[in-house]
Amino acid sequence: MSPPCVVLVSGGLDSATILAMAKAQGFSPFAISFDYGQRHRFELEAAKRVCEAQGVARHVIIPLDLRSIGGSALTANIDVPKDRTDAELTSGIPITYVPARNTVFLSIALGWAEVIGAQDLFVGVNAVDYSGYPDCRPEFVAAFEKLANLATQTGVEGQPWKIHAPLIHLTKAEIIRQGVALGVDYSLTHSCYDPTSTGLSCGHCDSCLIRKKGFLEAHVPDPTRYAD
Repeated sequence: MSPPCVVLVSGGLDSATILAMAKAQGFSPFAISFDYGQRHRFELEAAKRVCEAQGVARHVIIPLDLRSIGGSALTANIDVPKDRTDAELTSGIPITYVPARNTVFLSIALGWAEVIGAQDLFVGVNAVDYSGYPDCRPEFVAAFEKLANLATQTGVEGQPWKIHAPLIHLTKAEIIRQGVALGVDYSLTHSCYDPTSTGLSCGHCDSCLIRKKGFLEAHVPDPTRYAD
């Protein structure tokens, strides 16, 4: 039987790719998504589509309302930045950063992995084409893996955890090319921070700009439906 793993699936391009990578490596993926009070539901709908298309063993959506602490344009009444320059995209931590989000998400995923007997977690963090989030860096992944091995029964009993972050050193174009090679249908995914009421991507937020650039540089047609 294929060994189980837990994959964090947001509904975006990166998580759809790592889900396909986990399957290609022979794992049986259990997918976890979070209803954390984000600005819209479209990414959760995309997560459901992606998981159904790729045939996961199980997909759970965890309710976790981070609006109660706010502090981000994704969880509070704060405008999403639009049309930032390349220099702005690569400097500082933007207001779309959700405080400690990946730490919280990975911790819950770790707990579920321990329950189902998995020792491998896949997360789609990226330290190349990203918006400056501190919890998308290799140092964070290494530190969390160390924490997992210190803070769980599984780790203490000598069954080591592995946090897989296969996209961490790839550009968005490289990620897209790998996903296409694995048969990922990117039309099922959603990346926009501030879509229209009908789910069209704005085309101007950081996530849309990075996504557009990735498809352009990968020489792959962009299946995203933009508002303009």
